[in-house]
Amino acid sequence: MADHPVISAVKLALKNVKVPDGSALGDYAGLSDIILTPSAIAFAIAVEPGMEGAFGPVQVAATKAAEACSEGRKVLVSITSDRAPANAKGNGAMGGTKKSPNQATPVKGIKKIIAIASGKGGVGKSTCSVNLALSLKDLGLKVGVLDADLYGPSIPKLLGIEGKPAFRDDKLFKPFEAHGLKAMSIGPMLQGDQAVVWRGPMASSALRQLLRETDWGELDILIMDLPPGTGDIQISLCQSVEFSGVVVVSTPQDLALIDAKKAMDMFTRLNIPVLGMVENMSYFIAPDTGKRYDIFGHGGAKQTANQMGLEFLGEIPLHMSIRELSDAGTPICVDKPDSGEASSFAQIARKIAQNLDLI
Repeated sequence: MADHPVISAVKLALKNVKVPDGSALGDYAGLSDIILTPSAIAFAIAVEPGMEGAFGPVQVAATKAAEACSEGRKVLVSITSDRAPANAKGNGAMGGTKKSPNQATPVKGIKKIIAIASGKGGVGKSTCSVNLALSLKDLGLKVGVLDADLYGPSIPKLLGIEGKPAFRDDKLFKPFEAHGLKAMSIGPMLQGDQAVVWRGPMASSALRQLLRETDWGELDILIMDLPPGTGDIQISLCQSVEFSGVVVVSTPQDLALIDAKKAMDMFTRLNIPVLGMVENMSYFIAPDTGKRYDIFGHGGAKQTANQMGLEFLGEIPLHMSIRELSDAGTPICVDKPDSGEASSFAQIARKIAQNLDLI
């Protein structure tokens, strides 16, 4: 299949960009496929460990070359290396992942950044992220949400975000605004059911650009909705971003709690404070009888938090309105702010804000 004309133009432009040995970037073996979406162009340049600095000017030149034929699209160019530098310390699969004081840096204008994480998918992490962000906003805070789940972005659906993201003349993204929140996600950049088929290092680098090349303005707190699990994206972000803490979401069932413990172990080893656990889908109240059912068990997250010496932040019930309103893009904390379900999110958000000295 022939390349899209924009991809062909970018490939041709990259032949005029030189790598450190004097050859053309367009012919460089470490150049990835060029990914085109309606509003973005993305590609990665894989380099040998220790060569990241030498390829910095290449990244700048490649970005300018691609922008010249992007037809108004945002250009994301990533520098990746598969192995840790030789001077990295550590043992095992996470060798070299412990942060040094100079690696993690703040994001301009943002006072606090917290991650909402889970050990496995399907526990309602993104729904919790959005409703906690809205509850923090209701406390009088300036709040943003970054959808860091590049492979399964849910934030646009949950917040009712549509249309391509805009960006300024200086190529910074303008975040979407919904229900009083600032939000950014790769989702609106994709075409329909288009998948993000990126290797971990490229996805991590693209996400860092999405975080740091968005004009967030002044925020009291940014909620980062992480992908589930303990992979490259989480590790890379923890090494490069100054997190104030992480909230781990789990259902009460043993299978979810096993993976939640692994996630908390990862964050502890990466020196990220675990602010506590939230038990989602904690119980179900039948709307016709008012009878309570513990469909997935109950209290497992609280017990796990106690065992690990962490704070249990609260429980969120399994309720049809949470799901229906999330699918409609009007979260329950917007549509039914006085409901018991919204109150559960509000109580957890207040604990988080107090722990971070934001109120």
